[in-house]
Parts: sequence; structure tokens; C-alpha cells
Amino acid sequence: MSHDVWKEFEDNQITHSAAHYLMAIKQLLEDHGYARVTDIAKSLNITRGSCSISLKPLKKRGLVVEDENRFLKLSDEGQRLAELVELNDKLLELLFGEVLGVDQDQAEIDACKIEHLLSIEVSTRLSAFVKVWQSQAPEVQAFKELLKKSRHHCAGDCDECDVCGQVCIQPADKNTSDRLKI
Repeated sequence: MSHDVWKEFEDNQITHSAAHYLMAIKQLLEDHGYARVTDIAKSLNITRGSCSISLKPLKKRGLVVEDENRFLKLSDEGQRLAELVELNDKLLELLFGEVLGVDQDQAEIDACKIEHLLSIEVSTRLSAFVKVWQSQAPEVQAFKELLKKSRHHCAGDCDECDVCGQVCIQPADKNTSDRLKI
């Protein structure tokens, strides 16, 4: 793998913030039939000024369209991206929660962090995986049981832990958050 692959992060179709603007507009349109800057700002718990500034690039890219009465709607591409991000969020929450056994609140937080970053290929394969996971096939049920039995918790000592391997996942200071922060 190339040492420059980390730069791919900058090549996403939309940012985390933009994804939430698109989803807020989509939800407002579904709930009320309209979306204005004021409504979006209230929905996202931000100021109207900040909302207006953040909407400009989305309008420029043609993802958000404003009519003569200042009502906002999503273009076809904006709608598609909002739906894709929502789908990714649901798939990731299920993967983290049901499959990996992560606490539901943490699964929701982590899914939100990466829902807009997935490639179409990963979204497609994750969707197929979830369909298999939700099936009642005997092989799937057997795998679920095997997975339940193999859930281990980190012992906090690489020599004694079968989870971490060579690098301890647990923070050195037990009072440190269990999420990686840099």
C-alpha cells in the first residue's frame, strides 16, 4: 500500500458537516415539506450565520437549491448523497452494535464519525453482509454463536491478552478515554 493513501481522506465527496446539512434538509422536507436556513440551524443547533456560510459550497456544487422565496431543497445528487449517508449510518450501527457487540450509544457515535467516508464498493459489500447477517441461514446462526463465544475483553497486558496482540489497545492511563484522540 502506498504511503500516500492517507491523503485519500481529503478526496471524499462530502465532508462530515456537509453530510449532516444534507440529512437535516432531507429530514425537514420529509417532516414539514419545507426547509429554510433558520430551520436547518435550529435542527443542527448552530447559528443562522454559520448555517448560511456552510450552505454556500453545497449550493455552489448544486447539491442544495434555493428558490426565490429562500426555501431550500436537495438536488437529485444531494438527495442521493443524503440517502447514501443515512444508509451507511444504519449499516455501520448494525455492524458495530449487533455484529461486533459494541454498546449501542458507542456504535451510533462511531457510525456517525465515518458514515460519509465509505466508498460505494464498501457500502455495497457492507449492505450485502448485513443482508446475510440478518438471514436465518443455519451457517449464519452458527457463526453468530461462534462470535458470541469469542468475544474477549482486553486484559490490559499484551503478554496475557488474546485481543490486542503486540500493541495494547487499552490506554496506559485507565482514566483516559477509551476512544483514540490525537
